[in-house]
Amino acid sequence: MKTLNKLFKLDEHGSNVRTESMAGLTTFLAMAYITVVNPSILSQAGMDFGAVFVATCIAAAFGTIVMGLWANYPIAQAPGMAQNAFFTFGVVLGMGHNWQTALGAVFISGVIFVVLSVLPVREWLINAIPRNLKLGMAAGIGLFLGFIALKNAGIVVDHPATLVALGDLLRFEAVACIAGFVVIAALSARKVRGAVVIGILGAAMLGWLTGNAEFNGFVALPPSPAPVLMQLDIAAALQLSMVTVILSMLIVDVFDTAGTLIGVATRAKLIDADGRLPRLRRALLSDSSATVVGSLAGTSSTTSFIESAAGVEEGGRTGLTAVVCGLLFLGCLFLAPLAQSVPAYATAAALLFVACIMARSLADIDWSDVTESAPAVVAALAMPLS
Repeated sequence: MKTLNKLFKLDEHGSNVRTESMAGLTTFLAMAYITVVNPSILSQAGMDFGAVFVATCIAAAFGTIVMGLWANYPIAQAPGMAQNAFFTFGVVLGMGHNWQTALGAVFISGVIFVVLSVLPVREWLINAIPRNLKLGMAAGIGLFLGFIALKNAGIVVDHPATLVALGDLLRFEAVACIAGFVVIAALSARKVRGAVVIGILGAAMLGWLTGNAEFNGFVALPPSPAPVLMQLDIAAALQLSMVTVILSMLIVDVFDTAGTLIGVATRAKLIDADGRLPRLRRALLSDSSATVVGSLAGTSSTTSFIESAAGVEEGGRTGLTAVVCGLLFLGCLFLAPLAQSVPAYATAAALLFVACIMARSLADIDWSDVTESAPAVVAALAMPLS
C-alpha cells in the first residue's frame, strides 16, 4: 500500500487504493463496449475479427497502463470510435486502399504525433483550430457514427431517388437495436455502471434466444493475432495519395486526445492555477505511443476516452485508476468467444448512444456569432454526408 501511495501520490490527491480500484472498474465497464464494437467495425474493412479483438485489448491495455504509471492520470485509452470509422468507411471502403496500407498510415500518424508531443509546438497545435470548429467536428463525428448505427441495424437503407430512406422497422435487427438503445439510455439516466455493456448484451441475448444470432461461448484462450499483427504496409502508406489520410488521422487523434485530457482533468480538478494541464507532455506521449503500438498490433488509432469521466465521478484521481482499468482490458483477452457472438445490430445500439453523447457539443457552440456557428454546422453536416 505504501508503494502504491508513493507511486501514485494517493494521499496528495485525497484518495486511496479502494477508491481508485473501484474507479478503474467503473471506467472499464463504461468503455468495455469498444472490445466488441472496434473489431466489428474494422472487420468490415476485411480484417479478422478475432485478431482485431486481441489488438484492441492490447492497445487499450498498453495505452491505459502507460498513462497511469507515467503520466499519473485517471484516463483510459483504446482505439477511438471516430478513428475506426474513418479507417473503415473513409480510407478502405471509401478511397479503396487496403487495410494494410491504412494501418501503415496509422503508424506514420502515430510517429508524427510522438514527435509533436516532444516538441514545444504541441500547445500551439492544440490551440490552432478554433473552439467552435472543434465542437462542430466532434458533433459531426457523432452524427457519422449514428448514421453507421442506423445503417447496420437496417433502420436506414439506400434509395435510388433520395439516397437514403427509412427501412423496415419491424425487422428483428431494427427492433433489437432500438430496444438495446432504449435500455442503454434508461440505465445511463439512472447512472448505472456499465450501461452500454448491459444494453449490448441485452440486444445480443435477444438474438441468441430467438435464433437470430449464434452464441459461441464465454471464455477461451485468446484468438491468434497473426492475421493483423505486424501486417501494416508502411511503404504503401508513404505514397502521395495517402498524405491527406495521414494528416486527417493525425488531426483527429491530436484534438480528440487534447479535448478528452482537458475535459476529464478539469472534471477531476487536476488543472493547475493557470488553467493548464500538468504533465501534458507525458499524457500526449502516452497517447501517441499507444497509437504506434496499436498499429503494430493491428488496430486503428488509439485515443483517450471521455468515458474516463465515469471513473472520475467514482473518485478516481490518480493513475492507479488507469492501471486497474488497463489490467481489466488484459483480462478481456479471454472473452473472445463472447465478443464474437455479439451481432452487428447489438453494437449498433451502442454506436447510436455514443452518437447522442458526442452530439452534445453542439450546445456549446457560440450561436450568437454566425461566423463561428456557420463553419461549425457545415463541419458537422459534412462528416455524415461526405
